[in-house]
Amino acid sequence: MSKLSDSKVITCKAVVCWGIGEALKVEEIQIEPPKSSEVRVKILYASVCHTDLLYTKGFPAPAFPRVLGHEGVGVVESVGEEVTDVKAGDFVIPTFMAQCQDCEYCVSGKTNLCLKYPLPLSGLMPDGTSRMSVRGQRLYQAFSCSTWSEYMVADAIYVLKIDPSIIDLPHASFLSCGFSTGFGAAWKEAGVEQGSSVAVLGLGAVGLGAMEGARKQGAVRIIGIDKNEKKRKKGEAFGMTHFINPTDEENDQKSISQLVKELTGGIGVDYCFECTGAPHLLNQALLATKMGKGQAIIIGAGNHPTVEVSSLPLLLGGTLKGSVFGGLKPQTDLPVLIEKCKNKEFQLGELLSHEISLEDADKAFDLMKHPDCVKILIKL
Repeated sequence: MSKLSDSKVITCKAVVCWGIGEALKVEEIQIEPPKSSEVRVKILYASVCHTDLLYTKGFPAPAFPRVLGHEGVGVVESVGEEVTDVKAGDFVIPTFMAQCQDCEYCVSGKTNLCLKYPLPLSGLMPDGTSRMSVRGQRLYQAFSCSTWSEYMVADAIYVLKIDPSIIDLPHASFLSCGFSTGFGAAWKEAGVEQGSSVAVLGLGAVGLGAMEGARKQGAVRIIGIDKNEKKRKKGEAFGMTHFINPTDEENDQKSISQLVKELTGGIGVDYCFECTGAPHLLNQALLATKMGKGQAIIIGAGNHPTVEVSSLPLLLGGTLKGSVFGGLKPQTDLPVLIEKCKNKEFQLGELLSHEISLEDADKAFDLMKHPDCVKILIKL
């Protein structure tokens, strides 16, 4: 590990997307030293999120070439002179949300967005520049970082120090986004109450996190919905009490909201979490909730700019609510999840379905289509 004064440009391997529809390529890229408020991190493990696939399709903006990955865990290689919260040798996970703890938003208690450090969508550092290049060409990152790279630079506000004796490092990667987003949506965003009913659309890592969060909050009925029958067993491991496969022969003439209401005496659930990003399911999530008091929480990211929703449930008092990172604040809420891992309150190992090397990362999106796939770990 080196101090900033010893830091030089590092040449390393990374997965680069050159444009919409183009194959991912492993390239040798250059990583500059961190500036005063930044850290340079050697990535040990990264994981794959559905949002990474959306980036290759131009979400949230078609900025290319781009190094993918926003979930991961690594060790700090060097730090800028203003960085005090972490030092070289510390283990960290990236967080695409920031928390300055003193801006209007951070102290409001109404949002996990930060005004001082906004959600980074440009693919660049907060100062509008990049620390990555390939053959002299600027590279864009994913959110606040790029974890599908042997090294990355991030502003220190976007990393969280972790204790590797508390949590397995490969599993720590899953807390950067997916599982935490779902868990937080049930815990912080919705505030699921004891004895309530919940439906979860899409049983990937986000959906399973939402189930676990609902179970911890005391929900007594947790309905999982997925067209992949193999997700049934995973759902049960994270608290699911009922499973709906909308593609089953007996279900194919019914909407998802109808199927949910059949399991709830015709009234729907208290909370429905939409975790897929499929535009038509947003409306189904709303229609699956209790009239007048139900909440539909939209977690899944999609690249459709507009969707249609039914107005009657909203006019009658229902709630359609968006959520980013499950409402979690990284500096205060993620340590709570890590402590739960220490106490073995949930099993992140259940999420791991595939492990690949960085050189095989171009296969990640094909693996996501595999019926057994939940979470793919990239070992660097």
